[in-house]
Amino acid sequence: MVVDCLRMPTIDTADLVDARGVARFLGLSHSNSVSTYQHRYPDMPRPVVELGEGRCKLWLMGEIRDWSAARVRGE
Repeated sequence: MVVDCLRMPTIDTADLVDARGVARFLGLSHSNSVSTYQHRYPDMPRPVVELGEGRCKLWLMGEIRDWSAARVRGE
């Protein structure tokens, strides 16, 4: 497979956060609660990196921040 690097978005690795960081930001007591939130809220951002079952998932903190702010505003 050939990947066109010119069309791939650039991601600042400093903006990547794991489930523990997402849980902390959202005020959840456990990182596994993030999975529950994903089922409960279909509009919650999905991980941008998902390496497979039982492996690390990473979200963009900006997407989590925006989603959380929209929920507070009632959008």
